[in-house]
Amino acid sequence: MDAVNSKAGHAILLRELGVQDYAACYAAMQAFTAARTPETQDEIWLVEHAPVYTLGLGADHAHLLAADSKIPLVQTDRGGEITYHGPGQAVVYLLLDLRRQHRSGKLFARSLVQHIEQAVINLLQRYGIAGERKAGAPGIYLSAAHGSAPAGAKIAALGLKIKGSGCTYHGVSLNVAMDLQPFFQINPCGYAGLVTTDMQSCGIQADMPAVRRALAEELLRLL
Repeated sequence: MDAVNSKAGHAILLRELGVQDYAACYAAMQAFTAARTPETQDEIWLVEHAPVYTLGLGADHAHLLAADSKIPLVQTDRGGEITYHGPGQAVVYLLLDLRRQHRSGKLFARSLVQHIEQAVINLLQRYGIAGERKAGAPGIYLSAAHGSAPAGAKIAALGLKIKGSGCTYHGVSLNVAMDLQPFFQINPCGYAGLVTTDMQSCGIQADMPAVRRALAEELLRLL
């Protein structure tokens, strides 16, 4: 656990939480946010989950293609459609107060999403992987083929909850070295036929804790 000072003067606490049950972690994020005061320190949680499908608000259940899947399904209050979390995926949750002064001024939903996406792009560049945004489809996609992963494949997903108070939770997941088969049982993020990949398929063997930590560092540089 480290407290890292931003240039704006407030500290963001990094918590390495290891493998966490998704439902318990989700409840903990909600409880943390509900109990916040104007003085509560911002936190970034670094976690990995056991296999789970999660639904965003208003998600279409028809995008779960294998209704008899043994992987649990959890309804959440984040934005977006259905996605999958599992071993080998670096998950970073951002518990922030957007009313505070950050490096680029006060953050709004769009700028926060842009910062998260840029952090993933920067992290992938460290490993020689070219990533890009797609208009209207939050997340990061390969801009060129790498290893067995085709151009256009999705390698990172994001979803946020921003309360009326300006406080956020949920965050971003980057596929590092996963069993990708569960993605074939859904339309990832609501897109039929969308190919989902990971860093391993791009030919990169990376240490999971190192990737999580590096992604958090990129986020801290931008926030």
